[in-house]
This record gives sequence, C-alpha cells and structure tokens, in this order.
Amino acid sequence: QVQLVESGGGLVQAGGSLRLSCAASGRIGSGYVMGWYRQAPGKERERVATTSWSGGNTYYADSVKGRFTISRDSAKNTVYLQMSSLKPEDTAIYYCNANRWGVLSWGQGTQVTVSS
Repeated sequence: QVQLVESGGGLVQAGGSLRLSCAASGRIGSGYVMGWYRQAPGKERERVATTSWSGGNTYYADSVKGRFTISRDSAKNTVYLQMSSLKPEDTAIYYCNANRWGVLSWGQGTQVTVSS
C-alpha cells in the first residue's frame, strides 16, 4: 500500500476553479489506477475521475465531464484534479485513491465547498 496526502481544497464561489493534489509516498508504477472520489453529506462516496498511472483509461463521472481534468506527474508521484466551473453540488470531501490489483489506499480527504 501507499500513503496518500491530499491538498488544495477550500471555499470557492460557483463558477470558480480549484486544483486538488494527491502526493503519494512509495513508488507508483504500472498496475496502479489513481482516482478521485467524493462524498457529500448524507450521500454515498462516488467515483469522480480515475486514470491508469501508465496513461490512458481515463474515466469521468457524467456530472463532471468537461469541467474536471485528472492528471499525474510521475516525477513528483502526484495526481491532480483540476476542477473548473464549480457548482454548489460539487461540495463534498474529496478523497484520493490508489488501486493496485484491488488493493486500495485512501487519503484523509480534503473539503471542497462551493458557494452559490
């Protein structure tokens, strides 16, 4: 397993942007799928975006397509989630996830609040 530390959350007005970062300790390589999930109060955790560390196989939830972009910097062992055109319904705790052959690692989460 790897340790994941998220950062970059905060309070933003609707229509604004934020970039979340997820720094991973330990070596991330092929076989890893990195992702961002979110959980709003009273709702289940949902998958927002995932990508294979080797590139490709990128997934976006319908609710964020065209607004969010997942990327990774292999030199920094970091995954990013660029969020634009934020909406109040994007308000949630965002969690970074690493999945290697079904072995999951989670970060502690970072709060994103979008005001209307």
